Amino acid sequence: MARDLVVVDIGGTHARFAIASIGDDGTISLDTPETLHTADHASFQTAWEAFRTRKGGTLPPAVSMAIAGPVGSPGNLEPVIRFTNNPWIIRPALIPEKLDVTHYTLVNDFAAVAHAVARADDSQFMHLAGPEEPLGRDGTISVLGPGTGLGVAHLYRSGSSYRVQATEGGHIDFAPLDSIEDEILARLRRRHNRVSVERVVAGPGIVDIYQALAALENRSEPERDAIEIWDLGTSGADSLAAAAVDRFCLALGSVAGDLALAQGGFAGVVIAGGLGYRIRNTLLASGFAARFKAKGRFESLMAGIPVKLIVHPQPGLFGAAAAFASEHGEAV
Repeated sequence: MARDLVVVDIGGTHARFAIASIGDDGTISLDTPETLHTADHASFQTAWEAFRTRKGGTLPPAVSMAIAGPVGSPGNLEPVIRFTNNPWIIRPALIPEKLDVTHYTLVNDFAAVAHAVARADDSQFMHLAGPEEPLGRDGTISVLGPGTGLGVAHLYRSGSSYRVQATEGGHIDFAPLDSIEDEILARLRRRHNRVSVERVVAGPGIVDIYQALAALENRSEPERDAIEIWDLGTSGADSLAAAAVDRFCLALGSVAGDLALAQGGFAGVVIAGGLGYRIRNTLLASGFAARFKAKGRFESLMAGIPVKLIVHPQPGLFGAAAAFASEHGEAV
């Protein structure tokens, strides 16, 4: 018998809810997701209650939450879970009482994406670089995604089984590869003693890239926010913004390759997140693939890694359901 549960993907700005169904054969389906603004609700419980009202007043007695922040491991959850970019908190010990559920799973949001990568079929991936073949069925797959920050996880699978590991790989040091990236690093160093890769290859990083390029050309450019630069750059309406987007793609390729080397992600690398999907065509036309494999003596190894973009419309929700199935079994 299929098992229904509530799945939630909670970020800084939005909390996405859906009802998931896990079939006897392990297949996962989602109903139409609903998005609530975190700023409109005093707590996760009040947002939960609003979703419950929208669903007619009753919900399945199980929940899986993908959370933008550290949660601990299934057997050793943090006593109080705080979100990176919103003021909500969750106390795992109170979840059954507050939400009226009998089973729950809490998972880091990018660990949830890694679960989605493990469960999604080949049609849910778009090819970016390397050999045009599916992700490996055995070995480690690195998963990263630029958004407000840079999410990083990896999974190891052997045939039909797999294990996911959330990481803080977005906070490794940024390593420039040329004089332009030296300028970007110098600009960031004026504000930060230590510059992590997510200062450059996350969505807000496009502002510093753009301003560093303007300074390099001694241009006096108007102040632009990240959304405007992304719009101008991906459309080609502004040549400097387009150069900033291309530079972002180069840096993302370098970071993706570094993470694959560090994690042993030789079975594949997956780019995830809304920003990655938005710039998918730009990634294909950029130097992303060349930078990914530009690892000196390991270039031939890197050239043999399939690099994909996950195109599932809700990988966080899908992955939350997969994480629940992994923790509790396909049905409880």
